[in-house]
Amino acid sequence: MSNTPFKLGTFSASDTGATFAGVVVDGRVWAVSQLIPGLADDMLSVLAHWETNFARLSGAVSRDTFKSLESRPINQVHVHAPILYPRQIFCAGANYRQHVIDLVVDQNKSPETEDMTADQRRAWGAAMMDKRAATGTPYVFTKLPSAITGPSDQIVLPKDAEQPDWEMELVAVIGKPARRVSRADALSYVAGYTCANDVTIREKVHRADMKAIGSDWLAGKSAPTFLPMGPFMTPAAFVSDPQNLHITLKLNGNVMQDERTSDMLFNIARLIEYTSALVQMWPGDVLLTGSPKGNGTHFNRYLRPGDVMEGEISELGALHNPCVAEV
Repeated sequence: MSNTPFKLGTFSASDTGATFAGVVVDGRVWAVSQLIPGLADDMLSVLAHWETNFARLSGAVSRDTFKSLESRPINQVHVHAPILYPRQIFCAGANYRQHVIDLVVDQNKSPETEDMTADQRRAWGAAMMDKRAATGTPYVFTKLPSAITGPSDQIVLPKDAEQPDWEMELVAVIGKPARRVSRADALSYVAGYTCANDVTIREKVHRADMKAIGSDWLAGKSAPTFLPMGPFMTPAAFVSDPQNLHITLKLNGNVMQDERTSDMLFNIARLIEYTSALVQMWPGDVLLTGSPKGNGTHFNRYLRPGDVMEGEISELGALHNPCVAEV
């Protein structure tokens, strides 16, 4: 393994405009193609044979000649989402204990709680979450790759969206084909981790005309730019404990979300076990692991043109996305 930690991502330079997979060390970017000659210059190719390519990259970064190779300062390239574009995006819903309890209290959409006080709803929600963690299963849905945008790109708020909301999340990037993976082995299928903001139009998630069908994730979550991701993928070997990372999101400088990944109802291994039991997961697929408390629904404050979101996860990096109106 490399003695030099590194990150990976997708970049473009103004002189060529073409995107390329790159290794980031000490604020500079090296093209993966010069470290692994013959490899296609994109992150899906790197992840297709992750274990082999990680070992080769680790060896290249450790060599004394590494820093003599051609590189660019990170501030002289455009940083895209690390994986453009994954074949599949999986999202864990309602996976943070305090977040769901807050939703129960704030939204009060359950017939069981409509006559309760706020304190009674909170106690009811807490009991429900404890039961779900002990005996329930994860809830996983999909989001379209066309929603992906970069870590510093604009979020375009659709003109018909009334309640666009933020959801800062830890993302696990799959590094080898996964089907019916056991919980004990699940983390060995993770190539690395990154950050994402699962932007959501709240009023479109539940359709009043189709209550029996349930949530409309296409309408609620997959608008263009509704998945800023990045800035890089940090290989799993360089992340101390993915179940104890600090997540924050600031709106115009004010802290809205502030939680640790330890508040997940179902940990990353359980989410991979559950998802791979249902479908085939591929290298480069991304799994959003849920959003902690502090969404706009809690504050009754939703995104507006001119807002700036700053999301950060310890050890992984930060997103900085201004919001603009759809033209």
